[in-house]
Amino acid sequence: MLSPHEISTLLLVQRAPYQVEALGEDTDRLRHEQLVEVELLATGGALPRLTSRGRELLRRLDAFCKQQASPSDESP
Repeated sequence: MLSPHEISTLLLVQRAPYQVEALGEDTDRLRHEQLVEVELLATGGALPRLTSRGRELLRRLDAFCKQQASPSDESP
């Protein structure tokens, strides 16, 4: 199970990968879980990218959050 910090790092990789240290502590667990991979740039830098598994996890998390936020279909 991912911690809230790891989930927020995963979201940051999705939306602003240049703000995440690709080889730092924040991405270690995400790389271990195969949710993030590191792209080596021609400039010598590294950039974190979501894997298909990482994109799927965020898609499911988004669907779950939307389901929780929508009103219930049950009658009182």
